[in-house]
Amino acid sequence: MNIETMLEREDVRQLVHAFTLLDGEREIETFLVDLLTPREFCDFAQRLHVARCLDQGESYLEVQAQTGASSTTVSRVSKALNGEYGGYRQVLIKQGDGE
Repeated sequence: MNIETMLEREDVRQLVHAFTLLDGEREIETFLVDLLTPREFCDFAQRLHVARCLDQGESYLEVQAQTGASSTTVSRVSKALNGEYGGYRQVLIKQGDGE
């Protein structure tokens, strides 16, 4: 399934909309705890850490060593960080970490 098709699914639209209904970090945190397994939660956090490191100009090897992420994860995050959707970039900018 391609990304555009996925984003058009009603269940995906409802999930995205659910985040807009939450007020503040605590509500988002509790929703994520219910939604994700502990491993998934940590995987998502690791990916954001990888994006931050890559954005700061660290090499793939440095990022792997610092975050514990696999080379595949670092590569995928790099592709997304510099890709057409820009989700990582938007978050890094809003957190004051991005260019």
